[in-house]
Amino acid sequence: MRRLSAVLCLASLGLFAGGCSQSSGITRPEEFGPAKLRIHPSFTRVKDWTGDKKPDGVEAVVELLDSYNEPTRGNGTMLFELWGYKKYNPNMIGQRLGGPWKGTLLTREEQEAHWSPALRAYTFQLADDKISEGREFVLTASFETAGGPEQKGGGRLFDKLIIEPPPGKKIEEDGVGRAKGNRP
Repeated sequence: MRRLSAVLCLASLGLFAGGCSQSSGITRPEEFGPAKLRIHPSFTRVKDWTGDKKPDGVEAVVELLDSYNEPTRGNGTMLFELWGYKKYNPNMIGQRLGGPWKGTLLTREEQEAHWSPALRAYTFQLADDKISEGREFVLTASFETAGGPEQKGGGRLFDKLIIEPPPGKKIEEDGVGRAKGNRP
C-alpha cells in the first residue's frame, strides 16, 4: 500500500510538472515591436568618460518606439556612423568622420548592458579620441531586427541627429557670414 501511494504521488507530480514551462509561449503582436528608431536629442552628446577633460567619443542614447510611439525593447543590431555637418547644404551629411560602430542587442546580457530603465532607451559609447567638442556633427543610426528584414516582423529602422556643441564651446567655421564693413 505504501509503495502504491508513493507511485501515485510521483505520477501526480509528473503530471503537474509537465505543465510548467520556462517560456510563456505568448507572442507579442507586431504593433508592440520596434516600428521607429529615435536618437534622443537631449541625451546624445560628445562626452568625456575618463575624466581627463578631453572628449572620448559620443554617447548615443537611442529609443526603439512601437507603433504607439512608446519606448520598447528589440532584438537586433545597431550601426552608428559620425559625419561632418554641411550647414548650408540641403544634403547636410558631409564626409564620414567616425565609425562604423556596431552594437548588438541579441542576448540578455547585451540588453542589460545597454538598457536604461530610467530613460527607457539604449545607451552606446562610441569611442573616438579625435572628436572635437566644439564642432557640429551628424550622427546616423540604423537598427536591423534579429533575422533581418526578410523575417516576419523584421526590418531596418533609421534616424539621424545633428549633434551641436555645448553653449560657449562652438568653434566658428569659415564660410557664409555677415558682411563686415560700411555701405557707401
